[in-house]
Amino acid sequence: MKFGDKLVDYLKGEELFTVITFKTPYGPVETLDKLVSLIEELGWNVEFKANWWTADVPYGVIRIDATQDGREKIVLGRWILGQECRLMKVENMELEKGKEEFYRMVDSITSTMIHDPAIRTMREQY
Repeated sequence: MKFGDKLVDYLKGEELFTVITFKTPYGPVETLDKLVSLIEELGWNVEFKANWWTADVPYGVIRIDATQDGREKIVLGRWILGQECRLMKVENMELEKGKEEFYRMVDSITSTMIHDPAIRTMREQY
């Protein structure tokens, strides 16, 4: 992924959440791997990673929990398949707004996925 230089300043932000929207030519597993590698190349330690996607629509949601020098960051990635890797939007969010965005992103995948035990557990954490 070639948009690491654009993420650096956002990851330095004080807000807990960094939300990115991007297009990717890769499948779900490779997209997650490439985003994790990018976060690690920027000096962050990935503590947790997850990726949910739909079979009907080439769209998914990534969550990466990372640490660096005692700081925590939750990176939420909203991806859609495309011809090339292209960053569309990046923004930082405070805790409450970030949690709401995460719920909204997961809910957008499909209403039946909310019954996934991993997602239910994650939602209960907040």
